[in-house]
Amino acid sequence: MSSTLAPVTPHLKPWLKTYQEYGIAAEINPDVFSSVVAMMETAMNSYADRIAFCALGQSLTYAQVDQLSAAFAAALQNQFGIKKGDRVAVMLPNLMAFPVAFLGIARAGAIQVNVNPLYTPRELAHQLSDSGAETIVIFGGSTPTLAEIIQSSPIKHVIVVDLSDATSVNIPSPPCDPRLNNSVSFRDVLSQGAAQNYAPVKLVGDDILLLQYTGGTTGVSKGAVLSHRNIIANGEQFKGFMSDALRPGLEVIVTAIPLYHIMALTVNFICTFSIGATNWLYANPRDMDGLVATLSTAKPSIFNGVNTLYGGLCLHPKITEVDFSNLRLSGGGGSAVLGATAERWRQITGRFICEGYGLSETSPCVAFNPAAIKEFTATTGMPVPSTDIKLLDESDVEVALGESGEICVKGPQVMRGYWHQPEANAAAFTADGYFRTGDIGVFNTRGFLKIVDRKKDMILVSGFNVYPNEIEDVATACPGVAECACIGVADEKTGEAVKLFVVKAPGSVGAELSPEAVIAYCRTALTGYKMPKSVHMVEALPKSAVGKILRRELRDWV
Repeated sequence: MSSTLAPVTPHLKPWLKTYQEYGIAAEINPDVFSSVVAMMETAMNSYADRIAFCALGQSLTYAQVDQLSAAFAAALQNQFGIKKGDRVAVMLPNLMAFPVAFLGIARAGAIQVNVNPLYTPRELAHQLSDSGAETIVIFGGSTPTLAEIIQSSPIKHVIVVDLSDATSVNIPSPPCDPRLNNSVSFRDVLSQGAAQNYAPVKLVGDDILLLQYTGGTTGVSKGAVLSHRNIIANGEQFKGFMSDALRPGLEVIVTAIPLYHIMALTVNFICTFSIGATNWLYANPRDMDGLVATLSTAKPSIFNGVNTLYGGLCLHPKITEVDFSNLRLSGGGGSAVLGATAERWRQITGRFICEGYGLSETSPCVAFNPAAIKEFTATTGMPVPSTDIKLLDESDVEVALGESGEICVKGPQVMRGYWHQPEANAAAFTADGYFRTGDIGVFNTRGFLKIVDRKKDMILVSGFNVYPNEIEDVATACPGVAECACIGVADEKTGEAVKLFVVKAPGSVGAELSPEAVIAYCRTALTGYKMPKSVHMVEALPKSAVGKILRRELRDWV
């Protein structure tokens, strides 16, 4: 009896043939280590005498990082009662204390909650409340923000970090806000922990390592739950593509992108630490003079950044004086790398920018241009090993090769879900378990993925996700604002910038409202990269028949 069913189209994986051309293994072992702690302890034993980190004129060997992080773990266990699964917030720039704190928290079996040290009180309050963190490791310069909201937060223990903590010197640092009168110094905690017993915690791959907060695909700030296995897998995937630039015990990397960002944390720190690299931490990439000087001294073999960072470096008058003869990998992510930027960087360094694609929910790497590629491709590369991508249309049907669809990802680096968000989790995955990224991509015949659009209205400013819902919630609370909507517009410096459209409240309430007043109000509640760069006053906003603001029509107004 004949069947009337249509033939099933085989799932497309055009990258696998290209893998064979380049000698890339299609699969990795995400269980090569039982936990990130086991992986890092192996590195600390194997490279004990090698310099692990440099910052502010100081350095730490792998053995010293081992001792300090064990002391911090002991202090967390004995002084603060931290147990396996407890959340510990870390609100630090790229200082020596960051990797020591991370490793101490992981060794204690706790879950690190990464916090941007430039967050406003409102942003910090949400993240602390949602995560339930009762302990925070925080830079002294960020303590005034914490002091504003600590009474309404779950925080019980405040550990304050100075610029030179975890080193043997003292560098003048911002003081702790006096309102935090029960805080303790990171330096004292390390000293006390060194005299206490650290009790190793049994960890397995499925144990949670990180809550990485992100707007996800819906704009509501949520914690992506990342396990030890997720992070190990992503490191192994990156190594599978970049073996030529990940030589054990030989690499030098300069980390100017913030470690609280998942790209820097996984690739720049954890992955390179596992192969014995020396990592130069740089806390303020806005200080281009200092960054160029650091590049000159470090002579890195690896440098990763976003397009805006590369663009700024290319314009620096002394960048051509830097010795880039050791450079083997220039990685780009967070936002699209522009062809002009990649070409300028190649002319200066001899290396093109190797672009990748990822999200907080995927630990982050989904796709990357492998080391075998010798020129800028204007794509985000191929899916990394053990990663499957389907491009789906609005009906969740896989599109034909060369057509665009929503990028949906499955692999060992994909999060288990969002922290305590069952409804969001249900919406975030397809029926067969692929994570919906909200980005629109297209594959070429060789399996290279190009991002062509975003399904959602998220704005990408200097590699950071900005969600219109959040900006509009803040701006609408400004006295004199009736309603508003924002979109992303092209910006030479930041890739995209936030443009806000505002309708004034009727009568005297909105009569005196100005764009400057709206921006000033937003500044009290939004981090710098989320700030509207321009405010445009309009009589009304475009809306659907049911009253939903149509952001897509606002783009025609620009």
